Amino acid sequence: MCGNNMSAPLPAIVPAARKATAAVIFLHGLGDTGHGWAEAFAGIRSPHIKYICPHAPVMPVSLNMNMAMPSWFDIIGLAPDSQEDEAGIKQASENVKALIEQEVRNGIPSNRIILGGFSQGGALSLYTALTTHQQLGGIVALSCWLPLRTSFPQGPINCVNKDISILQCHGDRDPLVPLMFGSVTSETLKTMINPGNVTFKTYSGMMHSSCIEEMMDVKQFIDKHLPPVD
Repeated sequence: MCGNNMSAPLPAIVPAARKATAAVIFLHGLGDTGHGWAEAFAGIRSPHIKYICPHAPVMPVSLNMNMAMPSWFDIIGLAPDSQEDEAGIKQASENVKALIEQEVRNGIPSNRIILGGFSQGGALSLYTALTTHQQLGGIVALSCWLPLRTSFPQGPINCVNKDISILQCHGDRDPLVPLMFGSVTSETLKTMINPGNVTFKTYSGMMHSSCIEEMMDVKQFIDKHLPPVD
């Protein structure tokens, strides 16, 4: 998904079982691909929803001694005060907005599209939803944080998604993105958008991963916000 989109592999897609009237765009975490998440969504799919799991471009990542791996943007460190790849995050966000546009051109209104992701992908989905001019149907933010949080004005944001519903999930044993990051992110989001629309769920014993209970919560959230229209 970087500068030359022609070279980016096509997303992993779980097509709708009938005519697609809604879509979920879900972004994987660092070093991963969209395939595993496409499999996970195939297990909880609803027949009118198309699930799109794009693959991040391969790039050197500072956190991993500049080794090249799938990454939406560079990660310099995981501490709350670590320097952030502002240019990379903003470019990646534009690429995600282009994916949303593509689905709108395919006939799915943006407010029937839920954007989500895991870890780095969840961070990118939050940033994109809070900076886009496209009204979205919801956000699913798993084991993640809000990047470039100091770039947002203090208090409620004046954006098209200020009343969006967010499902945020986190494992209480996460060694990579500690639960505290999720809690702080949740509290920050409640100052930015309608606080009643932010749901923060934690999962006992879960590390930096997913679990059946979490996927059932994700399914319930998606089905609530993207109901069948026919």
